[in-house]
Amino acid sequence: MVLDNLGDSLKSTLKKIASSIFVDDKLINELIKDIQRALLQADVNVQLVFDLSNKIKERIKKEETPSGLTKKEHLINIVYEELVNFLGKEQYKIEPKEKPFKIMLVGLFGSGKTTTAGKLAKYFAKRGNKVALLGLDTHRPAAMEQIEQVAKQANVPCFIKKNEKNPILVYNEYKDELKKYDILIIDTSGRDALSKDLIDEIEKLNELIKPSENLLVISADIGQAAQKQAEQFHKSCNISGVIVSKMDGTAKGGGALTACAATKAPIIFIGVGEKIDDLEHFSPKGFVGRLLGMGDLEALLEKAKEAIKGEDAEDLGKKFLKGEFNLLDLYEQMSAMKKMGSLQKIVEMIPGFSSLQLPKEMLDVQEDKLEKWKIVMMSMTKKELEDPEIITVERVDRISKGSGIPTSTIRELLKQYHQSKKLVKMFKGSKGDISKVMKKFGGKMPAGFKM
Repeated sequence: MVLDNLGDSLKSTLKKIASSIFVDDKLINELIKDIQRALLQADVNVQLVFDLSNKIKERIKKEETPSGLTKKEHLINIVYEELVNFLGKEQYKIEPKEKPFKIMLVGLFGSGKTTTAGKLAKYFAKRGNKVALLGLDTHRPAAMEQIEQVAKQANVPCFIKKNEKNPILVYNEYKDELKKYDILIIDTSGRDALSKDLIDEIEKLNELIKPSENLLVISADIGQAAQKQAEQFHKSCNISGVIVSKMDGTAKGGGALTACAATKAPIIFIGVGEKIDDLEHFSPKGFVGRLLGMGDLEALLEKAKEAIKGEDAEDLGKKFLKGEFNLLDLYEQMSAMKKMGSLQKIVEMIPGFSSLQLPKEMLDVQEDKLEKWKIVMMSMTKKELEDPEIITVERVDRISKGSGIPTSTIRELLKQYHQSKKLVKMFKGSKGDISKVMKKFGGKMPAGFKM
């Protein structure tokens, strides 16, 4: 997950609260220091960190514990609420109204605008919109070739003019043809700095195109410098929101996120990987929920809707909840989940699951592994597929010879099946109480979290 270290630090802080006997001044001071340390290590501005920690401390001392909550639960709830407020509080949703709904992307050179344009096109196309890309980055070498590539990946049309250096002429040439699309994603030129010619060009395009949304694309690896960028771009072209790109694998992501939030420009999307689908609708509540190990069910359900047909998901879900699935069902389930992204990311979205010590091999299911499993299953008998419990060492050897796949891979498939069965059995025994499941795995739920 993005900001792994910050998430681990904050989860450790919550565990300290949950395992403490009393909520006293000593615990509160330790909690504040832990939060400050975690945020500073994630490159969050020092003043913002102190402002946040002072708000948390003030609320803890002044507020009465609500009925129905313990003091520890209330303490965790305060931390959660203030972190959500810190990152912008509410989720900002883009709701296309006019046609075409024009989204213009602005930003510095190297911020990932063109890649983000493709991701946005895919995001809106998956939701039933007729989308087109317009390439107005007429200065950067190979920019036109790149936007053609991302358009192909997103499976949407792309409008460019390779030998034209004036973006205004490019727009005017296609503006009538573009009216037949629901959403138009516009890629613009960037520079190495906020130069006057960049600002002049953006202002002219802004006046001509009149975008429905002006989105600033900022790379997460610039950290706290994001605040100055956001403020200057906002002043020049009145940005309506921010997309933070390259959030995967950067310690400075915390600085970029909080810097943007400080400008009051809402963060709308975050880029969480290199693939065309690696774009997440940013929700402060969901993001903080994942950082604290509480999950993000809304994001999980959205991914599931995109990847699996409703009736297929319902049928597979019933089989798994009853514990009646076989090897073919397991393969279908794993294939469907892979369409949603890495299993590690999915587990982080399920409330409480990030605290479970699930075996690494359960989460590390790659495409090549699924392909090998498919070959293995083709060498099994119908009875073996329906009832894997009958597969003995002798049968494993026979399947290995027939499929040409090593016995170790076959045993790995069977192990995955048995671990999945065991997990389902725990759910059935706990009657849906996730905290009981976690105890069996040696994990704990955050004290303030309720299903």
